[in-house]
Amino acid sequence: MQSLRKIEDWPVPHAAAAVVRGSDGALLGAHGPQDHLFPLASVTKLLSAYAVLIAVEEGVFELDDQAGPDGSTVRHLLAHTSGLAFDEHRVMAEPGNRRLYSNAGFDVLAAALEDAAGIPFARYAAEAVFQPLGMHATLINTAHRAPAGAGGLSTAADLVRFAAELQSPKLLDPATVRTATREVAFPGTSGVLPGFGHRRPNDWGLGFEIRDHKSPHWTGTANSPATFGHFGQSGTFLWVDPAADLACLALTDRDFGPWAAELWPQLSDAVLTENA
Repeated sequence: MQSLRKIEDWPVPHAAAAVVRGSDGALLGAHGPQDHLFPLASVTKLLSAYAVLIAVEEGVFELDDQAGPDGSTVRHLLAHTSGLAFDEHRVMAEPGNRRLYSNAGFDVLAAALEDAAGIPFARYAAEAVFQPLGMHATLINTAHRAPAGAGGLSTAADLVRFAAELQSPKLLDPATVRTATREVAFPGTSGVLPGFGHRRPNDWGLGFEIRDHKSPHWTGTANSPATFGHFGQSGTFLWVDPAADLACLALTDRDFGPWAAELWPQLSDAVLTENA
């Protein structure tokens, strides 16, 4: 794919990798070092959310079980509406009232799963998600300050396997994935989209950001409102656009900043145009 060659011009220190996959299973393009291990930052939340949803289907706990601050549930934590602050265990709002993006919330979520399952969260994620999908290089770094929210490491080759699972679920009931990625949790909730400012509403599913009509945005202007995924402050993103039947991911070794806000949407639009 010629569009993926755009990453050659990105201002990254050493490495950038990108992959595009069709919903029919076709690997449409890959560029850059596919086996280089990158820190995922908040793209980790997609992997952690998937582990949590598997735990729900396995009966480890339920979405509406109490977790986090008083009145908060597993569902609130997944949807960033528990009321917890970004990076500390401090309550900033009543559960369900505001979309307060929270790394701390995902670590509380991981602790809740550990308590219910009786095994460490990183091990649960590896056994429930990474190993079945053949993501052998992927792990959650438990030494990270926010392991479940931002401590993941992976490769492009591994992460495209996860994208394939999102497009055609095998580990979860497709209805569960549809709920997590297509249905807005706590509709109408506003809040800050990191790097892009306050959004009314700031739509989110269960661990997955839903693009809707947010503008500007880290995906392309041509991405459909149904696009879902996540980006990470380490310079990483993964989106799935059901309307375009495409998934796209990019991993870099430069932190997110104005360069990414400008160049990521250009890449996404080029990918969508080339595969229209």
